[in-house]
Amino acid sequence: MGKYLVRRMIWMFFVLFLVSLITFILMHQVPGGPFDRERSLPQVVIENREARYHLDDPLWKQYVDYVHNISIPRITTEKQDVTTLNDYLINVDLSFLGEHTAFRWMNFGPSLTQRSRTVNDIFRENLPVSAQLGLAAVVVACVIGIPLGTLAALNRNSAVDYLGMGVAILGVSVPIVVMGPLLRYIFGVQLRVLPPTGWGSFEQLIMPAFALGFASSALLARLTRASLLQVLDEDYIRTAHSKGLRKITVITRHAMKNAMIPVVTVLGPLLAALMTGTFVTEQVFAINGMGKFFIVSVTNRDYPVVMGTILLYAASLVVANFFVDLTYAWLDPRIRFD
Repeated sequence: MGKYLVRRMIWMFFVLFLVSLITFILMHQVPGGPFDRERSLPQVVIENREARYHLDDPLWKQYVDYVHNISIPRITTEKQDVTTLNDYLINVDLSFLGEHTAFRWMNFGPSLTQRSRTVNDIFRENLPVSAQLGLAAVVVACVIGIPLGTLAALNRNSAVDYLGMGVAILGVSVPIVVMGPLLRYIFGVQLRVLPPTGWGSFEQLIMPAFALGFASSALLARLTRASLLQVLDEDYIRTAHSKGLRKITVITRHAMKNAMIPVVTVLGPLLAALMTGTFVTEQVFAINGMGKFFIVSVTNRDYPVVMGTILLYAASLVVANFFVDLTYAWLDPRIRFD
């Protein structure tokens, strides 16, 4: 197990390195720059801004400096003035080692288009919003999709099966750009039981979480049904029935654990994707999350925000997949890591 953990940690850092390198290269190949405007700025102003943010350095040096700032932790012993160029995501007070001693890590740099903000400011303010919405959407997807797929598998080719798969097809077919406004109109405008937009209360969470989670629940329902049908035909399930075990015991203790392996495989990337921001849902329900800033940063060529958001998503993805792999051993004791 220890060797497996070490290997996975090395691969995780290698993957993040490749993602950062590819993103950096592609980002600088796109025409235009962060200071391009409809009204062209004087050349002197552009040169001064590029010098301030070190955009006039060679590309290799820009990349090395960026990786150094986000990956190398440091311990400072003097009082640090927080500026847009000196803002760290992780700040741990170590005053027991000295008056101004602190552990500082992950400086993603300043936003090039929002003068007074850093990428870390955007993470602190907007990532919790997207994370809460994403977690709520995953809960909705699991609560709807897994029971629906289970009932469909246990009642194969019956009315329950057809109804469940019909709901799943509906979830896949209706995009969020249609589902969101429809929910807002019905429950926010006509019935007035839920606020149509905004963020901050549980009532404002219900509609966007359902709209976002319903499409994912359709995927989980179809996957659960297919996986459970395959498991129910296995020899050990027939053996469990022949021993006289109750049907509910056979399903919950023997069939569901193995049937959940494909579902858990999908849940890892799904959780990472939903937690790091969904632009359409946030736009429809006027939620100030990470999705909005990522799209805007791409159009504005805001390099630090683009790099930071992509690395955040990549890190969430590899960590989620890591925990998915660990879950396999609990679901199926036959799986070994060493």
